[in-house]
Amino acid sequence: MNASAPLKFGIGASVLRREDAPLITGRGRYTSDVTPPGTLHALVLRAAMAHARFTVSGLDDARALPGVRLIWTAEDIADVAGLPCEARPRQVDGTKVEPPEHPVLAKGVVRHVGDPIAFVVADSVAAARDAIEAIAVDYDGLPAVVDTAAALAPDAALVWPERGSNLAFELGSGDAAATDAAFAKAAKVVRLDLVNNRVVANYMETRAAIGEYDPATGRYTLTASTQGGHSIRDLVAKKMLGIDPARLRVVTPDVGGGFGTKTFVYGEYPLVLKAAEALGAPVKWVAERNDHFVIDAHGRDNVTTIELALDADARFLAVRVDLVAAMGAYLHQFGPYIPHGGVSMTPGLYDIGAMHVRVRGVYTNTTPVDAYRGAGRPEAAYAIERIVDLAGRETGLGPLEIRRRNFIRPDQLPYRTLTGRLYDTGEFSGHLDRAVERADLAGFPARRAASAEKGLWRGLGLASYVEACAFPGSEEANLVLNDDGSATLFIGTQTNGQGHATAYAQVIAAHVGLDVSKIETVQGDTDRVRKGEGTGGSRSIPLGAASVEIASKLLAQQIKEIAADRLEASAADIELVEGAARVVGTDRAMTLVEVAAAAPDKEKLEAHGEFVQEECTYPNGTHVCEVEIDPETGVAKVVGYTIVDDFGVTVNPVLLAGQVHGGVVQSVGQALLEHTVYDAEGQLLTATFLDYCMPRADDMAPIAFETRNVPSTTNMLGIKGAGEAGTVGALPAVMNAVVDALDHGCGIRHVDMPATPARLWAAIAAA
Repeated sequence: MNASAPLKFGIGASVLRREDAPLITGRGRYTSDVTPPGTLHALVLRAAMAHARFTVSGLDDARALPGVRLIWTAEDIADVAGLPCEARPRQVDGTKVEPPEHPVLAKGVVRHVGDPIAFVVADSVAAARDAIEAIAVDYDGLPAVVDTAAALAPDAALVWPERGSNLAFELGSGDAAATDAAFAKAAKVVRLDLVNNRVVANYMETRAAIGEYDPATGRYTLTASTQGGHSIRDLVAKKMLGIDPARLRVVTPDVGGGFGTKTFVYGEYPLVLKAAEALGAPVKWVAERNDHFVIDAHGRDNVTTIELALDADARFLAVRVDLVAAMGAYLHQFGPYIPHGGVSMTPGLYDIGAMHVRVRGVYTNTTPVDAYRGAGRPEAAYAIERIVDLAGRETGLGPLEIRRRNFIRPDQLPYRTLTGRLYDTGEFSGHLDRAVERADLAGFPARRAASAEKGLWRGLGLASYVEACAFPGSEEANLVLNDDGSATLFIGTQTNGQGHATAYAQVIAAHVGLDVSKIETVQGDTDRVRKGEGTGGSRSIPLGAASVEIASKLLAQQIKEIAADRLEASAADIELVEGAARVVGTDRAMTLVEVAAAAPDKEKLEAHGEFVQEECTYPNGTHVCEVEIDPETGVAKVVGYTIVDDFGVTVNPVLLAGQVHGGVVQSVGQALLEHTVYDAEGQLLTATFLDYCMPRADDMAPIAFETRNVPSTTNMLGIKGAGEAGTVGALPAVMNAVVDALDHGCGIRHVDMPATPARLWAAIAAA
């Protein structure tokens, strides 16, 4: 794929990321690189047991150590409220979900390994560590529950004994009576019990936070690695500190990955702010990797039973889902919404007659669970695509025909699903057919035979997915033409590796006629950017670029009007090209520097765009995966991968490919390698990279990727969003390939993730 040079192309061009040079040459500026003068350093003493009453001693001795400035336990921060849970959907009994208190520092009881007990500030990290080692914590152990499937057992240990059960909530949707009736008349019923394994969002940059306080103004500044400063500001200020959000500024420098987990408020944020106020100096906390493993929200971790009812022609009559989702020890910020919202995508791309879903969230003595790349949609796609694949096997139709027979047809669009989702556009059979062609399914039998000659079992898996992106909401952009003829965009999304500045510059360039190298994007500062909803749910380009489009068109029109007045022409006859305003068909022109100087007032050099979206976008596509399994060792290897996606209009193909590739690799990691393992007492056994297996380059095959786009109707650019799509399609595609290889080799038709060598070897040995 060729990149443009010079960087001057608009929408649709493969412009290389402008952000890369400083990041890959060590000149990036992450939160941990920021150290204001006089900075003090903080560490957190965390629980070593998963469930226990505790007492703390040795605080006076620890406070007396050289360089120690402050040690707080829960009673010292009574004015700081607990972490907020913003997702409180209505349950089946009509009541709203009621979260228990999630204290910033534990109050006499810890409920998972890593629960914070004390906050220490010192002149150096070493001095803070010495203080932590001097503090004694006496534990009175309590029974722990860590198994999601067993959390509701009558004899299960209770995370919150006063609640009488580990049931955090029960939600439901669909028509139970209609679903039961459809199952009663079904010619065939297929059932699967699935585990969607817990994973850790292992971004390259661990979280960090710096608190500052200005006594002259009474304002705080939080510098932190986030996915959106405005929501962090509002929650920390209003719900935790009880102050006007105007008194808190949140600054986010470069961010080294987020995957959803940096969207949330964490206890270290109010702690560094209050400590900075108390000590009259900046306070800095940087997570070590073992902090990250036990305190940052985990992802996935649910157990699902899914049933599919088919008629005599193998058409889908109904789907029934019973999902148990681990919430961890507390209800995290959006925790309850992830399984609830995600399961609404269970219908997938299929025309289904009836559906009923039950979702139960359960407490366990583990790190809380929240959004992780895809946030419920990969889980839903995994369930429906696994059961559809099994139905294809059991009916004898195979994976292609069973899907084609049940896809929503183009003439049915727009299509309202049984869970209320409104699919606007798409050609689902089209991308399936193209993926089959591109992946050369006709040649698969020969490839399988070649693998067999080497003693390997080759499997083919596919998944046709749809996901909800760019959830209803708004984004705004402010665009300014500067005196030097460059432009500056102020926007409230927050890049954490996607390349937003490049993509937004392409949208601006298409209207203002500037080279993208002359367009700066300002984000990550709540004082400089008025509002914003941050980055998550693949929203930044569908909503963010739409607001940039509005602002760009308005600024372009204002520039044309200024130029028209000076050039004695109609604004309709002015074109903006190569940094100049020119009368079409003539040599009469003025540079944008001259336009800026000629503006009657500075307001004419600024434009505001706000875009409000009422419905989600729905990217969709087909993934085809081939794996080889060595039956002697259980090792599964991805040996072929093909994707045909519909993302609507593409702003930048090379950035798009990068997002898709990254998402696929993350799901390959979950499917084959990654596993968050607790022992029976709640100790995290995979708390370092020595034990938690991450995917590497040699775990993947080259990815053949192309788009077959149908523009979205939810925004004027036709964009559907792509940041999470790779994870959604890859989970079921990889596991369907694994199961196909096992079925062909020894008759196994189900295995759970992760399909590690040990798990596959044991399954093969037992077959």
